[in-house]
Order: sequence, then structure tokens, then C-alpha cells
Amino acid sequence: MPQGKGTCEMQLIKTPTKGMNDYLPRETRLREYVKSVIIRAYEKSGFSMIETPAVEHIENLTGKNGGDNEKLIFKIMKRGEKLNEAANGDAELCDSGLRYDLTVPLSRYYANNQAKLSSPFMAMQIGNVWRADRPQKGRFRQFTQCDIDILGDATPLAEITLISATTGVLRELGFDNFTVRINDRRLLKVCADYCGFKPEDCDKVFIILDKMDKIGLDGVKKELTEEGFDPVSVEKYVSLYEDCDSVSVSDFVAERLGGNGADIAASLEGIMRCATAATAGGCSLKFDPTLVRGMSYYTGTIFEISMDGYGYSVGGGGRYDEMLAKFSGQKTPACGFSLGFERIVAALADRGFEPPAAERSVAFLASKNMDEEKMLAMLSDAAKLRVEGARVLVTPRMKNVGFQKTKLADDGYSEFVEY
Repeated sequence: MPQGKGTCEMQLIKTPTKGMNDYLPRETRLREYVKSVIIRAYEKSGFSMIETPAVEHIENLTGKNGGDNEKLIFKIMKRGEKLNEAANGDAELCDSGLRYDLTVPLSRYYANNQAKLSSPFMAMQIGNVWRADRPQKGRFRQFTQCDIDILGDATPLAEITLISATTGVLRELGFDNFTVRINDRRLLKVCADYCGFKPEDCDKVFIILDKMDKIGLDGVKKELTEEGFDPVSVEKYVSLYEDCDSVSVSDFVAERLGGNGADIAASLEGIMRCATAATAGGCSLKFDPTLVRGMSYYTGTIFEISMDGYGYSVGGGGRYDEMLAKFSGQKTPACGFSLGFERIVAALADRGFEPPAAERSVAFLASKNMDEEKMLAMLSDAAKLRVEGARVLVTPRMKNVGFQKTKLADDGYSEFVEY
């Protein structure tokens, strides 16, 4: 440190912000490979790639469309004079924020560009989202989401297409140990009404039911009771979900709900049959009456993908027919499916999966003090290989060339030419 100065420079922090990650070349190569497979598969199913900004209006992000995610917004303060005015008054200090999902931005995008888009519109998005969450294993503050959505189709064909396309991606990535669990928010409301819960209490009841996999049926009963709900309603509600692991939707409605919700059950069964046919039997679908999905904007069919050996879902989505009207004033049917990109990448890494390398990956190692004639020959050889389609690196040869080759091999290079 220089002497004689009254202050010293603060040392900068080399680690990423908590809950965010640096990715090494090998990790990035896997991530980019997964993205390429997803894009190619979804394009084959008719989806078109779009892009929306990372920053959204704060009014959109806090419009009661994102459930608990609205508590996790990274807010962006106003700038310059507007910030000074807000700070000196009672106005809100922020006017925008980082998006916490891709669905709210898509709804705004569609309302703004509907006249230029086909109908129904089949959208694909892959991009980073941000949530001010508590970082832990499998939960980040910045992560990649991968969504497909169909806007303008009120028929079950939307759900069938989404399930078929998403399960097709998983199969292309080598997974066959997954199940699509399916339910309907309307059926959840039928269950709550059948047991005597008030409509305004449904969201609270569903949030507790959604904890079933963590706290069990007894835990659900305990929490509902502690919330002060009528014990008779609680007892009746809990009994609906006893031994329901393998019940069919038609039996659930007929035997446990007295036939209430039969039309919803028929719709779900039709979707399940057609989605199975659309995937040529390569998709395992299962009715799960306890499936809730956390977002309050879902209005109909909901689905989630579970994978054997993992205690979390690797995808989910559903129908949200009322959100777009908040932007355009016009009710537009909408349905979407989001793949858990980070979890899929982690599952592939756990398996030791390596993306297929280019046909040839060659590293030219240039010796120190190489004369111009040799340099020209090396560069000419490298150029010819690139024309032929090879991936070619030209780099100085290090003193410990063995270690250098090992690191380059980690980066995917299989051939080495020393000059």
C-alpha cells in the first residue's frame, strides 16, 4: 500500500452477490446446450421466441398477479429530480422493479402488441428473473425461467399442446422418470364450497393445503383449525384428501363430492387422455387433488412436473384467463407452462451429463518467440479448420503445458497442435 496517504482504497468483493452465481465455461456450455434443446423442441411445436425487458413498471409487478412473489420484488428507485421530489413528499420512492417471473411481462407484451400477433399466439421466453428470496439450495435470487404460453385459445387444446411440448423437451434431454400431476383450480373451489368454507377464505385454505407434501394431512388439519375455521368444515375438508394418492378424478368427484364438479372432472379426463395420445404414450399423467400451485392468478387447469429422486417440481403452470384483461380491458384466455431450467440443469449435472462436443475442437498452442513465418502457417491452418466447421482456439503455450491441456480438455478441446 502506498505510504503517506490519509485514506486507503477499499478492497472490492470478488464473490457474486448472495443468491447469484458465476458460471464457469464448462457449466455455461451445459446451460447453453439445454437452452438450445429447449428452443429447438418448442419451435417444432409451433412456439415463437419473444423477448421482454428485465425491468417492469412497479404498478404491474404489484398488481396482485404474482402471489407471494410480490413480497420479493427488487425495487428500482426513481432517478434524479423525481427521486428528490418523492423523498421530500409522501410519494412512492420507486417506479419500477426487476421482473420476478415471465408471465406478468408477457401479459403486458400481448396487450401492447396484440394487433401485430397471430391468434392464438404461441409464445416462448427464456430469460433471467429476480426475487429477493432467502438463498438456499435450489433457490436463487437470480435464475433463468423458461416459459411457453398460448394466448387466445379457450379450448383444452392449449393445455394438451403445452403438456405435449414440455414433456417432449424432457425426453429430448434424456429424462423418462417424470410425472405430470394435474388438477383444476375450479375443482379446488368446489371442494372448499362443499365443505362450507366461504369464497373469501379459499385462498387461505388453498395455501394451507399446498403444504400437504411438507406437513402432511394432520398438519393441514392443525393449521386450518388454528386459523379459526369451523371444526366441522375442517374435518369434512380433510376427509376429502385421505388415501387419494391413486384416485381418479371421476371417482374423486363421484364418491367424495357427491357428483359436484362432474363437468370439471370430464374436462380434466379429456385433457389427460388427449395429452397421453399426443405424446404417443410417452407422458405419465396423474390426477392430484391436492395440487394447488401458489399463484393466485390461475383460473382453471393447473399442472406440475415431479421427477423421481428429487423432492421438488421441475416445471409447472396452468390456465390464467383473467390476467390479460387487467392490461387490455378485454378478457383473453391464456395458458402457460414454465420449465424449472435451473433444476433441470442441476439434474443433468448430477448425472454427469456432458453436452455433445463439436465434431472437432482443436487448440493450437503457440510457442514463445515464434517467428512470423511459423505464425502465418499456424494461423492459416487454424483458418482452414474453421472453414471446415471445427471449433479452433489459438493461444500461447504455457510453461506447464500438461496442466494447460487438462484445463482446455475441461473446456471441451480434444485435439492439441503445438507450434
